[in-house]
Order: sequence, then structure tokens, then C-alpha cells
Amino acid sequence: MLGRRKTIPSSDTGALRRPRRRTGVVRAVLVLVACGLVATAFLSARDLEARSNEFVPGGRSGVVVIDVSLSILDTDYARVRGVLERVIAAGNPMGLVVFSDAAYELMPPRTPSTELRPLLRFFKLAGDELPPNPWLPSFQAGTQISSALELAQGMLERDKVSPASILLISDLETAPSDFSALGQVLSRIKQSSTTMRVVPLSATSDGRTFFGGILGFDAFVEPVEPNAGETRTIEVSLKGELPLLLLLSSAFMFVALAAHERFAGRLALPAGAGWRRT
Repeated sequence: MLGRRKTIPSSDTGALRRPRRRTGVVRAVLVLVACGLVATAFLSARDLEARSNEFVPGGRSGVVVIDVSLSILDTDYARVRGVLERVIAAGNPMGLVVFSDAAYELMPPRTPSTELRPLLRFFKLAGDELPPNPWLPSFQAGTQISSALELAQGMLERDKVSPASILLISDLETAPSDFSALGQVLSRIKQSSTTMRVVPLSATSDGRTFFGGILGFDAFVEPVEPNAGETRTIEVSLKGELPLLLLLSSAFMFVALAAHERFAGRLALPAGAGWRRT
């Protein structure tokens, strides 16, 4: 413990100038390091994504790609509607592509997600009434998924959207002649900065295996039923890779605090400066 007899004579303050300067420099460096670690931890935390039940990664714009071919069952319409409701609620700006044997751009990327709301009525079973879906049956034909994904990726590149996402809603059945082109476009998307999610509608195991083998099975998001106007609690499972950058930033923060206590604590007073230990 340091006890103080008298104030330090002014003639002795020069002896403290060098330790004081050193301590100030060390503290300034540690403050900069701490600020950098806080910024790194913040950005790392923002990049953590909920993978399992998340249709669109947080904060990303992208394109919703919807299969309206003949192989889509009437019972799948409710699931398409349910997924669209979740996309609208998430608020991410999205483009829209619909396809069968040809693909069509209906909305460009960065369109407000609320613009998808009028589309919901097209995926509602009409019962005995006339079908509200304009694609029944004139638009529906075969399936060529590769052309739809190529169009979606081209839209993102055209509008310079990066990082981006593609949400494919399909039964994953495509023409036999399309498998080669589909494999190539899936590989390009996998290697790009675009994150792809796949909602399988009554998909066969072969379709799941083909897509999962290229994109990884964590790309699948199971379809959901529409809200039908009622309030429901949605259980979301959050899964992700271990946030190593966030953990390392936190560890280095503790190291910086320890270094501050070790090297920027009390000034080492020279002997004869009017201080004594008690």
C-alpha cells in the first residue's frame, strides 16, 4: 500500500514525465484495440444466420422462384401461400420469378416484400368456384428448373445485389434433359456469394438427394401452412456454425483488459520522490 507523506515537490515531477507518457501511449493503444474488438464482435454477431427454419437470411435481398408447373399439386398451394406469408412478414426486399418449362421475371430484386401480397390469392384453393390462379391451365406445362435459377441469378447480377439470396419453392421435379444444366447452375450458385434456400413441395427422395448433394442438406427449409388469419406461435430452430470470430474477439477483449491492468496501472514512482511504502 502506498502512503503519502507530502505532496511531490515540483522539482520531482520531471521524473514522472517518461512513465506518464508511456502509460498514456499504452492506454491509447489498448483503447483502439478494444474499439476494434467491439466492432469486430458486433459485425460478427450480425453475420450469424438462423439456418434451419429461415426462408431468407436476415437483411438480404434476393429472388423468390416459384414452380407453377403441372406437377405442382393443388394441396401444395397452401404451402406456397404459407411460405410467401413468412417472406412478406420478414420484410426483406425480394424479386419474383415464376416458371414451368420457361421462366418469367415478374418483379425485379429490391422490390418491397409487401408487393408479394396480391400474389397470395393466386395460391388459394377456390373450391367449386373458378380457379383464381391465372396459370391454370394455360401457363402450366413441363418443368425446367435450371432456366428459372439462371434467370434469378442473372437478375441479381444485373442489379448488383450482393450478398443475395434465392428462395426456390418447387417439387424439385425437372425434365430429364435438364439435369446437366441444373447441376451446373446449382454449382455456380453454391460457389457464389448468393445463399440459396429450397422449399421442397411434395418432393421425392431423388429430388432431395440431387439438390442436397450439391447445395448441402442444410439448404432445405420445410414448407409451412398459411396463417389463415389467426395468430400462431412459430417455433424456429436456430442452427449455425460455431462463431469462432466472435469468440476470439471476446477472448482478446479480456486479454486487452488484463494488459491494461498490467502495463497501464499505477505509475512506478522513482525513489526519493517523496513517497514511502507502509
